[in-house]
Amino acid sequence: MDQPPRIGRYSLVRRVGAGGFATVWLARDEQLDAEVAVKILSDNWIDEDDVRRRFLAEGRFLRRVDSPHVVGVHDVGETEDGRPYLVLTYADGGSLADRIKAGPLEIADAVEIITQVGSGLKQLHARGVLHRDVKPANVLFRTDESGDRAMLGDLGLGKSLETVSQLTMPGGTPAYVAPEQVMGDRLDHRADLYSLGAVAYAAFTGQAPHGLISLGAVMRIESPPPSMSTLRDDVPDAIDAVVRRALEPDRDKRWPDLDSFLDALREAHTTGKIPAGLVPADQLPVPAGPGGLDQETAPSAANAPTVAPPTVPATVVAAPAPKRSARAWVITVVLAVLLSAGGGYGGYQLVMSRPVTVEEKNLSVKVPRDWDQKSTTADGAGLLVTADTSSWLTDSRVPGVYLQKQTDAATLPATGRTPAGCTPVGQGERNGDTVTFYYTCEEPNSKVKSTVGERYELVLPGTVLRTQARSTDNQQVNEVLDSATFIK
Repeated sequence: MDQPPRIGRYSLVRRVGAGGFATVWLARDEQLDAEVAVKILSDNWIDEDDVRRRFLAEGRFLRRVDSPHVVGVHDVGETEDGRPYLVLTYADGGSLADRIKAGPLEIADAVEIITQVGSGLKQLHARGVLHRDVKPANVLFRTDESGDRAMLGDLGLGKSLETVSQLTMPGGTPAYVAPEQVMGDRLDHRADLYSLGAVAYAAFTGQAPHGLISLGAVMRIESPPPSMSTLRDDVPDAIDAVVRRALEPDRDKRWPDLDSFLDALREAHTTGKIPAGLVPADQLPVPAGPGGLDQETAPSAANAPTVAPPTVPATVVAAPAPKRSARAWVITVVLAVLLSAGGGYGGYQLVMSRPVTVEEKNLSVKVPRDWDQKSTTADGAGLLVTADTSSWLTDSRVPGVYLQKQTDAATLPATGRTPAGCTPVGQGERNGDTVTFYYTCEEPNSKVKSTVGERYELVLPGTVLRTQARSTDNQQVNEVLDSATFIK
């Protein structure tokens, strides 16, 4: 639906972001003469009580914290058509995800950003809130007199620590989520610590740790990601050891709290030395004899042998790592059965939630609920629904679907458009007024493959609906393709 030019005392200037659940607008508070961000629940979720409650809960969680490094909530209200909205601090400097697209950050800049985000995260934890979705896209920047200030935003998955002390439903962004969160185990502050470590890894290297794209694959992590020095030559050994400890799959091996991690990161950056006594024995330099460590001459952690991340067969889930609770073991076994029976990630989605229908003008498609980011073309002829809109164009393994109405196509194409880094499978399948092409895609140095299905359907004379669906699960690709509809 078209957005009105104003909501209450806020005049809407332009749309600055859109996801599967909400749209964010730059607006002007006319009473205070100030720029703000207005986050409005999408109209297709207006009748979903659970989504509505989660949306409003985000505002309550953010209101608990008065920190310059957490996005502030200034107002809450409801549109004339009954959709709740939040008025937030406007991030005029974009997101960390935007900056990482250009490549790794300067070492000092990355340390400062992680320190600021960690400060905001500590304030959330101190007030009994677990974020559960710390990732570069949720690290926003606000320009003030001292320069760019990093702020942590989007508590759409936030939970009170009292609630997450019980078993929770799996959730989170695959490349940045802690393994215990995927397994539905009892959570504590160390889940957010892991995610902050993953954000640090991406800031230093330009790449997410492990390169994972499915929640099911997270359960197979058995060791920290490879040394950051394999991706960037100038990452100090000390910083590498500190960050990789935050990414231990076994939370008992991580830093005990955010203070320990942030203090160690600052010390590693300032002194260039691995903080003695704080890093696991298998990551410390070789002892120089009785009395301590020779950190100037001993082999560094980054030069020690590393274990490559395991490959991820689509329908196989490994047994959980030691030290996880008995109840987590039960959950893992249940998930493993569902994965095997339901076709990998598609089976896992049976545990998560039912599919949802997303519509934009005359385009409609049914998708997994965690494909919760949405983007549209200005003319309404294109609709993208995915787990990560920022990486869709650059990474063919990102799950999602793109629909496009093509009005200058008289006939169906004889060949498809092979995505970069992908290989065609067969010659295409024709069925009446439709033709479908399939591709397999594999990231370099990784055995994790995804399937891309591209379908062209002649929906009106001279009008073709082009749909491209991607997933690590073949069945899911076909289900999404079959659900894509042109509403005449």
